[in-house]
Amino acid sequence: MNKHLSADQAAMLYGNRFLTEDAPDGPFPEGGMSALDAMRLVDEELALEGDPNRNLATFVTTWMEPEAQRIIGENLYRNFIDHAEYPISAELEQRCIRMLADLYHAPGETTGCRTQGSSEAIMLGALSLKWKWKQRREAESKPIDKPNLVFGGDVHVVWDKFCRYFDVEPRIVPLQDGKYVIGPEDVEPHVDENTIGVAAVLGTTFTGHADDIVGINKLLVDLKGDKGLDVPLHIDGASGGFVWPFLYPDSEWDFRLEQVRSINVSGHKFGLVYPGIGWLIFREKSDLAEDLVFYENYLGKTDATFTLNFSTGASMVLAQYYNFVRYGREGYAYIMKAMQLNAEALASKLEANGNFELIGADQEQLPLVAFKLTGEQDYDEFDVSWQLSAERGWMLPAYTMPPNAEDVKVLRALVKQTLSREQIDRLADDIQTACETLEKKGGAHPSERKKMKASPGY
Repeated sequence: MNKHLSADQAAMLYGNRFLTEDAPDGPFPEGGMSALDAMRLVDEELALEGDPNRNLATFVTTWMEPEAQRIIGENLYRNFIDHAEYPISAELEQRCIRMLADLYHAPGETTGCRTQGSSEAIMLGALSLKWKWKQRREAESKPIDKPNLVFGGDVHVVWDKFCRYFDVEPRIVPLQDGKYVIGPEDVEPHVDENTIGVAAVLGTTFTGHADDIVGINKLLVDLKGDKGLDVPLHIDGASGGFVWPFLYPDSEWDFRLEQVRSINVSGHKFGLVYPGIGWLIFREKSDLAEDLVFYENYLGKTDATFTLNFSTGASMVLAQYYNFVRYGREGYAYIMKAMQLNAEALASKLEANGNFELIGADQEQLPLVAFKLTGEQDYDEFDVSWQLSAERGWMLPAYTMPPNAEDVKVLRALVKQTLSREQIDRLADDIQTACETLEKKGGAHPSERKKMKASPGY
């Protein structure tokens, strides 16, 4: 280094000062740095992350149109909760709610809210189930100390969180080898007068299929008629709520079914919006427990709120409305169909590979391919995932199924909007090459295989 230049001067001339210095990672920095250095530092840290375009694991949207990105960028400072100062943001939220209620065949006037994602929406929907159950029990002078919630082992972990956080007994229906969703015969033994509701999944994380929602609804209708048990049904449509209406419009899973009282959906998954945005929609206004609604005077305007979060950005609400008016039913249907066709193409190639067995490819499913190895090999699904990542940079998740199907290992490739047919062909070839490599060397390196199986991300 030129002895006449300071470190800061050299950095300005030749690049980032953190090429030769450790990044701040402990004590709060005493001094700051230039905006250029700060930007370069963050960029270089992020360069070590995976490529979102090769991430076959995430359901979350990784691309939006430039016009949508402009709307998001220009409104990041806008606080959604401040309805007095930003009433148009609040109105656009209500428009989205009305559109979703229409999409899900709500019979009349309803209500709902935007959330940070489906996790918050599920918490709120389940809280309303609990409060409505308490109201019914108290009206009959019955005890309210033993609420329970029925759901399958195919749910997202947030359902377990709700039960633990809000003191509800989880009645979890275990899965079985070859049966990765639940139906009425699984639910019936667990329902009693203390059941606040049943949760059914539309598009599971594990295989992309749906619980037998029609059958579960019929069970609950029969229980109401035969035993007087009015047990509501909540649909966890985090992934499927933006897929089934467009790929399978004649399938009844929503408010067309009598006992379906609330639905959650993630706008930042197949709603095609960046994280984080979710939605909770009720069948009728009366399905939202009034005790959960808070009326507060904030900055000169009285607002009714029932979200768990308070201050949050308005930009993703605006982006969701942009998508609704930009695509409409026809546009969403076109995008979902394109993803489905590419998923079917990948499934055909994997089946022709001869090493894999498809899981439920003939059933209604999210645009993904769930598959597992067939036959005897010296390697397993975790090895395939590691080899594919090491050789070609694809992030293909491998995992075991929930109890009682934990002996089943699965690979799952999510086919999103950004995955073209050319990339599908490349992915299929890369998977076959990974299998050939593993066959030659007798599996992944033992240390890598051990590390892979220990990782909670797989």
